[in-house]
Amino acid sequence: MAADLTCPDCGTVYEAGPDEPWRCGCGHALEFDERPHPQGDPLPLHSLDTTEGLWTFFEFLPIEQHVTFYEGFTPLVDAPDWDAEFKLEYVFPTGSFKDRGATTTLSRAVELGVEKVIEDSSGNAGASIATYAARAGLDADIYVPADVKQSKLMTIQRADARPVRIEGTREDVTAACQRAVEGDGERDTPYQTGDGWYASHAWNPAFYAGTMTFAFEVAAQQGWTVPDAVVLPIGHGTLFLGAYRGFSLLNEAGIVDGMPRLLGAQAAGYAPIVAALGGDTTDADGEGTTIADGIQIAEPARGTEILEAIEETDGDAIALGGDPIETALDRLHRNGFYVEPTCAVAPAALEQYRENGVIDDGDDVVVPLTGSGLKTL
Repeated sequence: MAADLTCPDCGTVYEAGPDEPWRCGCGHALEFDERPHPQGDPLPLHSLDTTEGLWTFFEFLPIEQHVTFYEGFTPLVDAPDWDAEFKLEYVFPTGSFKDRGATTTLSRAVELGVEKVIEDSSGNAGASIATYAARAGLDADIYVPADVKQSKLMTIQRADARPVRIEGTREDVTAACQRAVEGDGERDTPYQTGDGWYASHAWNPAFYAGTMTFAFEVAAQQGWTVPDAVVLPIGHGTLFLGAYRGFSLLNEAGIVDGMPRLLGAQAAGYAPIVAALGGDTTDADGEGTTIADGIQIAEPARGTEILEAIEETDGDAIALGGDPIETALDRLHRNGFYVEPTCAVAPAALEQYRENGVIDDGDDVVVPLTGSGLKTL
């Protein structure tokens, strides 16, 4: 039976169903009303049956497996030139970590009897939702910026989803998508009464159920310990918050002892989290950068939660300009990591954190490489 949704702010509970609201009437993001925990001690990695991919951790997930390519357990490899370990999130079926959230989100859609999903995205999340919708046999409309990269547009179209190109800002794309989800808007809360079910990577709690498996895998790959720090990109913060939720659950279950510092990386000119922390949001020229299009988010849907995760883990967030991102991208490519430009933001931030003394030599640091270079073709 599908889990109901609840608002952690006002306490309202919403019954699970295809017309459930995509956020609370009070405006707060919704969560599942249950947080499953596994029983007993975890097996060492060499004894785990990982053939189910991230669904190996089904005991943590408030969703049943329905739509999957058995994705997950991406490699965690040494990167000695960076004195860190890189988790190769770009080897997922659609070439980005967004598949973590797509498998759980589309599984939730099937649980609810949804016939059509709608998503808004700058590219990667849309391509992922479209692909998993095809796997599920569901229709999908993907709202994207008018200037979306051709490679990402083609991924959406080849999955037989309908791309809806919207002129204007990334926020305009989201607004158009939400209008389609709500339809005529006669209800006084944002129920899904329009063209389809909002499979939002920013708002839908099912997506975060998937991204928190990143933390489970890192802990398992490190012998059920946690690193000193994890450096992650922040747009809407889907992987950042997923990591926080995953490591938090591991601690609550008594599987690990302690939390890594969560250190964020935003693109200059699109750094609301950095601004909220009182940091510098521009590059050396006092401007922004357009190279990291995947995280050009001016208003993260769960910005308050991101700030809370930073505070709770003694973390931080910094903004990177185009030059250090391009330098990091070239360096990654020369070392055999074929990734897209947005992916270079976190490795560039790692170097800046070292220079700032936030990360010490010898610290155990994990950095996800989030998107494939094939996305730029």
